[in-house]
Amino acid sequence: MTEMPEITWAPTEQSIRATNLWSLRNHVIEHYGVTLDDYPAFWSWSVTEPASFWAAVTEHAGLIGDGLTGPALIENRLPGAVWYPNARLNYAENVLRWSAIQGDEIAVVGLEEDGSRLEWTWTDLVERTAALAAALRDHSVGVGDVVGGIFPNGPQAIVALLATAAVGAIFSVCSPDFAASAIVDRLTDLAPNVLLASSGYTFKGKSINSRPLVEAVRADLPGRPALEWVDGNLDLFPPAEPAYVRVAFNHPLWVLFSSGTTGAPKGIVHGHGGILLESAKGIGLQFDLGPGDRYFAAANTSWMVWNTLANTLSTGASIVTFPGASAWPDADRQFAIVAETDTTMLATGAAYLALVEKSELRPADRYNLSSLHTIMSTGSVLSPGTWKWVHDAVKHDVHLTSDSGGTDICSGFIGGNPWQSVHLGELQGPTLGSPVEIRTDGRPAQQDEVGELVLTGPMPSMPVRFWNDADGEKYRHAYFEADPRVWTHGDWISRTANNGIVIHGRSDATLNRDGVRLGSADIYAALQGIAEVRNAVILGIEIPGGKYWMPLFVELVEGVTLTDELADHIRQVIRGRTSARHVPDAIEAAPGIPITHAGKRIEVPLKKLFLGAPAERAVNRSSLQNPEAIDWFVARATSFRANEGML
Repeated sequence: MTEMPEITWAPTEQSIRATNLWSLRNHVIEHYGVTLDDYPAFWSWSVTEPASFWAAVTEHAGLIGDGLTGPALIENRLPGAVWYPNARLNYAENVLRWSAIQGDEIAVVGLEEDGSRLEWTWTDLVERTAALAAALRDHSVGVGDVVGGIFPNGPQAIVALLATAAVGAIFSVCSPDFAASAIVDRLTDLAPNVLLASSGYTFKGKSINSRPLVEAVRADLPGRPALEWVDGNLDLFPPAEPAYVRVAFNHPLWVLFSSGTTGAPKGIVHGHGGILLESAKGIGLQFDLGPGDRYFAAANTSWMVWNTLANTLSTGASIVTFPGASAWPDADRQFAIVAETDTTMLATGAAYLALVEKSELRPADRYNLSSLHTIMSTGSVLSPGTWKWVHDAVKHDVHLTSDSGGTDICSGFIGGNPWQSVHLGELQGPTLGSPVEIRTDGRPAQQDEVGELVLTGPMPSMPVRFWNDADGEKYRHAYFEADPRVWTHGDWISRTANNGIVIHGRSDATLNRDGVRLGSADIYAALQGIAEVRNAVILGIEIPGGKYWMPLFVELVEGVTLTDELADHIRQVIRGRTSARHVPDAIEAAPGIPITHAGKRIEVPLKKLFLGAPAERAVNRSSLQNPEAIDWFVARATSFRANEGML
């Protein structure tokens, strides 16, 4: 019998009754006549009666607008679901409605690397948004126009988003650490009417002047859009009265971009209503945030995690922005920020937590983390070893959750909730309203059987459309090509005896040795405990003639070399924590592992290199955080193909 993993966090009856979800439960009893006393029952009702569930979320959250009565979901189909067809609402208006309740309370804390601090109350946020929105109207920006942004993660970026939404325009932001060509690649098709930008920021103690970058981007964009510098307190913009244009539920709010590792990034369009509903559910209910909470996410503006900052404001919680290096001057800088700002929830990356663990720093011994009640880890799989380390070295009773979702819905499919216990190494389960099913060979998977994550019904924050995809062909290809009846997300997962979820990696990067499919994430989790390994990537390469080669490329910490002893140790650890099948055919040291701007590995593009795809077609360098790292792999792939007679 399989031993149950240990429980690392558990709610109490008292804590459950104090949650926003318990308040929603009482609302559902009163208005829908349905009693839901545990999370599995709540989830089941949310996916079998989605129209009622999402209507209850709208009512309970107090979202404002016209036509938000009646069933939330009119056409329950994939794709093409119809939500609130008569609704008119505005994202910014719903975010800033909290100023009427919390006007003098702090809404945004903006920290800088040098310790300087900018604090805006809810009233300040309304006034600054109104002033910038008036400036946009002076540039004739209105409903359906596009506003581009080039910002680090600071308060000004939040105001730029809110001001754009207030006038009914569409926002798309890029981080200034992108190359000019990468920003142009993303914004050209959008043809923004106006470009909003910050003139600079500080990173690792160095002042970065963004003006040359911004001017270069503007010069290459269609029509050379008007440019407004959005810096400091925005005092250069004249005061104006707040005004919000109410738009249709699915009216475009922003365009997010896929990583674009193998070609031009896809422009993913989300709507005002869908994002508000998903925020009320995902942030307000799953993470139990609201007035009195403070949320910090160390994310650059090109990663969808940055958007969760504005989404968190829509629940009445305050936020912390930080444009600097989150692991400088010390690896645990994020925890220093948590302590300094009395943050209650930290959203961070699994790779970052592993980095702090390997630094041998203990944040609990260095900072007062008493305010912190939740840590959400995302971006990659969190290893059990690092999971335990968080409870030992950060805070023993913190609600640590590992979550998985994506840019596609700007939220999570599976993750944490405040009503159930957390088991080591497991995601707690599907989020409410997420009709998650695990399928293998077209049938539902059994317990512990690995399969594809699919959605059998719609979610309100599924993309409205892709940019420049009038007939929806790209959209259908992305999610419905494998099976037109369900949304196939591309994650390879399994369900445990606790009804928790384990993620085994992207299905398009699945290893297939001797007909047995293996998850790359299981190998990466095993490597987390090896101090000498900074990062790694595993590939499965089919060689003509029926052969299969599964190499592991490791980036070692400074001063370490790959000896036979270290290679043997890596093999032993992988074998001991996974299986003999997971042991790589070869282990080679690489000077760096290419990763995206969101910190994710690019297994599929690297595999294409080894199979003979030209470098310029296999990988888009502008999508990488460290594009120089690809050069070594190009040379290694050429050598491999020559030795295998593939050239």
